[in-house]
Amino acid sequence: MILYYLHERIWFNSKIKDANKRHVIKTFTWRFIGTIDTMILAALISGSPLVGLKIGGIETFSKLILYYFHEKLWYRIDFGLNQSRNKEKI
Repeated sequence: MILYYLHERIWFNSKIKDANKRHVIKTFTWRFIGTIDTMILAALISGSPLVGLKIGGIETFSKLILYYFHEKLWYRIDFGLNQSRNKEKI
């Protein structure tokens, strides 16, 4: 949750305005952070760095897809973006 919060704070102040470009870049940066975390945890729990790499590799693709659609949904409901969108209209 801490990593996610920090990632969101950085993106909230981003200068990228194109919504689709923003969603794609944000998806990949978050997935990189999440995959590293998963690989480390899986290696620690299993005792095998190879198992950590395998689990991290598999979950990368499934979570990229899930996160992209999650982000599109949040953008559509406009939660937390009202201030920045209102500033653009002024």
